[in-house]
Amino acid sequence: MPLTKPTPTMRWKCVCAYDGSAFEGWQSQASGRAIQDVIERQLQRIFSRDVRVHGSGRTDSGVHALGQVFHFDGEWTHGSEKLRTALQGGLGHAIQIKSLRRARANFHARFDAQGKTYRYHVYLGEAGPFATRYCWSFKREIDWKALEKAAAVLRGRHDFKAFSANNGTERETTVRELRRLEIVRRGRTVRFTLEADGFLYKMVRSLVGALLGVGQGKLTPEYIAAMLKSGQRTAAVQTAPPQGLFLRKVFY
Repeated sequence: MPLTKPTPTMRWKCVCAYDGSAFEGWQSQASGRAIQDVIERQLQRIFSRDVRVHGSGRTDSGVHALGQVFHFDGEWTHGSEKLRTALQGGLGHAIQIKSLRRARANFHARFDAQGKTYRYHVYLGEAGPFATRYCWSFKREIDWKALEKAAAVLRGRHDFKAFSANNGTERETTVRELRRLEIVRRGRTVRFTLEADGFLYKMVRSLVGALLGVGQGKLTPEYIAAMLKSGQRTAAVQTAPPQGLFLRKVFY
């Protein structure tokens, strides 16, 4: 009898958005309340087997995404749009599958990523009830000149170990290229946009917290420069709360 050729693996690349308020982050948790868990349960219903999802990176509990990327493997012959519809059908309103398409067999959502953009939202004062889940209500006066000076120190290629919650315990290098750090103010809203070739654990929230610490006068731009040089995190740096953070885009 002729040998049957094995069916080639079909790899799918997905871009999704989610409101992270009610979830325990992206990465699978024992409670089953992570976004990855919800997606994997729906894929199990579709394919009648366990399907593992691989994301571009984790987001913490309460953090949101507009462009998280993940991949999975599964045999499907009905077209990508029907698969996207089937996947969306069991996810509810808090998770949206924005796109789904075939990818090359060796594509990896995490290891092929070349960079990411995050955005952090701050409201100066007391945010309204419909905005509190998506920004940091910041009720102190800000020295914007000092804050901008500190931002200039942070832009570029540095060892950001001092701005990682793991304080450099990652096995990978802690050197990153912060390509963009933009602060835009419109009325009482402030938008921090950060783009880099990669981010360390809680790095964005640490940078925003440090910049606002400078703005309050608790820290100085020189202190920020010294932290970069020493690689030592101190209790003086506040980690900004999660609800103001959005993963906007992953670059490949």
